[in-house]
Amino acid sequence: MKYYLFLDECGDQNLANYDASFPIFTLCGVVVSENNYNIIGEQVLNLKQRFWTERKVILHSRDIRKCEKGFEILFDLDVKRDFYQSINSVMQDNDYTVISCSIKKDEYIRKYGRLQDVYALSLSFIIERAVFYLDSQNDTEAELYIYAEKRGKKEDASLLNYYNEVLDRGTHFVSSNRIKGYFKRFVFKDKKDNIIGLQLADLVAYPVTRHILDCQASNIAFDIIEPKIYTQNGRQHGLKVFP
Repeated sequence: MKYYLFLDECGDQNLANYDASFPIFTLCGVVVSENNYNIIGEQVLNLKQRFWTERKVILHSRDIRKCEKGFEILFDLDVKRDFYQSINSVMQDNDYTVISCSIKKDEYIRKYGRLQDVYALSLSFIIERAVFYLDSQNDTEAELYIYAEKRGKKEDASLLNYYNEVLDRGTHFVSSNRIKGYFKRFVFKDKKDNIIGLQLADLVAYPVTRHILDCQASNIAFDIIEPKIYTQNGRQHGLKVFP
């Protein structure tokens, strides 16, 4: 079975100067089998066709919330209600697994300083948990392909180097051989490539982050995706918070 791991972030990686009202960085991964991804992709494309009469619209959480950059149609409350019911159905009714890591910047800086690449650190936690998840599928021939959105040549090269280091040395809990047994390729894609999986990860990342910041606040989007969080022995291992 072929699996995909789509990555998207919420919040910036800056530890030197960041918004005190949003002191968090989340890297969110969505793991989905090839078969289920094809089902989700067709549903999302049909949704775009229905609301925009074409399929080139990029679903972006912030633009949806702000009703801008192509989402001005959501100012019509009837359209907005229909759209949210439709996208919520996609998110709720399909089979995929959420594995995320959130870095609380204030606590992290007090304990570790400001030098660490929080994206790379988060990726290592997600890689570990993706291995555990694939172990649970009891498929010795499973293959995993990672897709991330391009951020810039320097940033992408740095992340790819870190990924290769993790492959070569493993992590504290997962050996190099176990990771290499599953992980086959790391691919960067541009937003304009209209990759449905990256849009799915984007839609998941914001509600996960809001939940970590305030788990008591109303968060309907998180309520919808919470059953998708990777859980083992009653613990939400797919909702990593560090430190």
